[in-house]
Amino acid sequence: MRRRPAVAGSFYEDDPTELKKRIEWAFHHPLGPGGIPAVGTGGSRQNPVFIVPHAGYMYSGPVAAHSYYHLAREGKPDVVIILGPNHTGYGSQVSIWPGGDWETPLGSSHVNAQLVKELVSVSEVVDIDEKAHLYEHSIEVQLPFLQYFFGEISILPVVILMQTPEIAEFVAEGIWRFMQKHGDMDVVVLASSDLNHYDPHDVTLAKDELVIKKIQEMDHKGLYKVIEEYDVTVCGYAPIMASLILAKKMHKKPYVLKHATSGDTSGDKSSVVGYLATRFGD
Repeated sequence: MRRRPAVAGSFYEDDPTELKKRIEWAFHHPLGPGGIPAVGTGGSRQNPVFIVPHAGYMYSGPVAAHSYYHLAREGKPDVVIILGPNHTGYGSQVSIWPGGDWETPLGSSHVNAQLVKELVSVSEVVDIDEKAHLYEHSIEVQLPFLQYFFGEISILPVVILMQTPEIAEFVAEGIWRFMQKHGDMDVVVLASSDLNHYDPHDVTLAKDELVIKKIQEMDHKGLYKVIEEYDVTVCGYAPIMASLILAKKMHKKPYVLKHATSGDTSGDKSSVVGYLATRFGD
């Protein structure tokens, strides 16, 4: 089954040459990491879990580049599990693409149908369902970054509609079991999420800091409570909660790489979206 890009030409350039230039722009941007890393040769992976934003590249690209800087330096993973929120409302509560290729202007990323079945069998809550993925951008926008560094790469795309601590726990436990079963496989997990949406810049910074504090404390239930009590409009809080649970199982620590808003890149700070890049490592 082939999944064609839904947001090429809007969230990122649909011309391969221009798209590569945009990705390089993100790394060299004043808010970016300052340079493009050399792809590592593999070995022991110190940072297996990341949080990365998923907005239009001109807004969130420089922040996203911080996570990809560390990911690329440690070499090409065998498979990248990408957890994203379901913005469209289509499909199951937790949905994984059944198998085949995901296309972008930079090439294809393969979804191994056998690995999909294995993850579903150990997860308890993940359904095979393509409808949730057809128009969803939260996973798609990660692929050009991965393809820029690694070329063809294996992915397992999972979108979450029911964003509760319990669902995040089931998703994390399923991924953990999958990783234990494939102990010789180099697996990276990306939690795709933006932070607070459409408040003024200063308000968004304050709300985001409440979330970031819970991430630093590795407190997924506290994160959910903050989002509920303070109306912090994080779109992918279940992916973030799952990343915290997984990182804790792996005995990894959180390292906030970059936090900024769309106002920092666009200059319009009247109504902004918050972006966060975080690695979980040694």
